[in-house]
Amino acid sequence: MQAIVQALGLILNSMLRSASSVSSIPITVLTGFLGSGKTTVLDYLGRTGGLTRTLVLVNEFGEVGLDHELLVPIDDDTLVAVNSGCICCTIRADLVQTLSEAPWRYARSGIRWFDKVIIETTGIADPAPILQTIIGDEQVSSQYMLAGVLTTVDAVNGIATLDHHIEAVKQVAVADRILLTKTDLLGDSEQSLETAIRQYAPAAPISAVIDGQAQADWIFGLGAYGLENKSSDVEAWLACDFNSRVTNVVEAHGHGQHDSSRHGDVKASSLVFDEPVDAVLFESCLTMLMQFRGQDLLRVKGIINVAGLDRPMVIHGVQHVFHPPQLLDAWPGEDRRTRLVVIAKELDHKELLECFTALGLKARATQ
Repeated sequence: MQAIVQALGLILNSMLRSASSVSSIPITVLTGFLGSGKTTVLDYLGRTGGLTRTLVLVNEFGEVGLDHELLVPIDDDTLVAVNSGCICCTIRADLVQTLSEAPWRYARSGIRWFDKVIIETTGIADPAPILQTIIGDEQVSSQYMLAGVLTTVDAVNGIATLDHHIEAVKQVAVADRILLTKTDLLGDSEQSLETAIRQYAPAAPISAVIDGQAQADWIFGLGAYGLENKSSDVEAWLACDFNSRVTNVVEAHGHGQHDSSRHGDVKASSLVFDEPVDAVLFESCLTMLMQFRGQDLLRVKGIINVAGLDRPMVIHGVQHVFHPPQLLDAWPGEDRRTRLVVIAKELDHKELLECFTALGLKARATQ
């Protein structure tokens, strides 16, 4: 078996080298577990000009996407939301179609305007099938090359996440470079976190960033992706037959053909509030949610229309940590409704809805 994997690894390395021609459009995959700061990094790059001539593909988990709407500094035709499910399980065809058609579909005056692509995956994505698609699909590899994989790791929750989620382990293991986020909230355990990361990514450079302030040349200056200094596990993951791997991933993650909000025992629930909400009641509901389901919560995010405010409020919660809410300067679009996404283990839509309606907040579940 080991000999087969090694042989497939040699073939894969050959494919990677042959795909790195000067005419190929480089793709950087930005991955990292739920709440690790991927969107914050993209937002900073957009505000500082780091995404010039870059096509950004954002894949979100669940029926109501929020992250792509919060990237307001990016031009509309620079940003494409790929929302039909978890990118590693259900939307390979969508990704292939989007990449294949992008040069002409998003052309300006008939000319391709972008020189590179960055794909932000969902926080629970297994990166291997995504990389396989870029490397092994003929429609994609004829136009693009895999330039690198950048993984964000939450300094506060990183060790626990690596201990409990195989997707997080794979996201770190395949990385060319690692961004260690939220180090300003970290105590004295940074060294132990780096030790944990080094178990899976022994050679990937690590850069600590606060508020997503990553340097564009550090992210995009990766050359071509290679398996050098990667673990043998990475070689085996990427060398697997793609078709059998997709079947196994879908079965293992519990996806149904039309369930874009489930990933194994992890479920995304989306709530919409048509009327402005009372800030005190809304906070009380979130507190109740943390008290009763705190250990199962992986991610809470929302854009909130607070009664009495003319600007939207954005909230972010990652596992047991809720960050201070932020007021945006303006609404990112015409939709002024409150939208909340909760990602948790074995999440019950009815239970979540009742948590808010019990305090008089009228919400409706979209999934």
